Amino acid sequence: MLVLSRHRDESIMIGDDVVVTIVDIRGDKVRLGIAAPQHIPVHRQEVYEAIKRENERAKKTRPVGYKTGIARERACGQPRIISHRWRKSALFPRLLEWID
Repeated sequence: MLVLSRHRDESIMIGDDVVVTIVDIRGDKVRLGIAAPQHIPVHRQEVYEAIKRENERAKKTRPVGYKTGIARERACGQPRIISHRWRKSALFPRLLEWID
């Protein structure tokens, strides 16, 4: 880990694109300003870890309507045609459970 000392309004460059500036120092808190391109995500560590946990949880869950198209036809023996009205209905998730 690289440890640097900076005063207020001084900056640190990370690569060519990211600038970290010391905005304010109050007691034991330091406020940082981070200028980074849009394609580089910047998060507090606890937020980043929560995002990672949520992404891992989402990978493990099966989406609603998992069996669709050809897979559903093979599983049920015949194609299921569901109108757009049913998809907007509150009963649609139950219908998918029944089919699966």
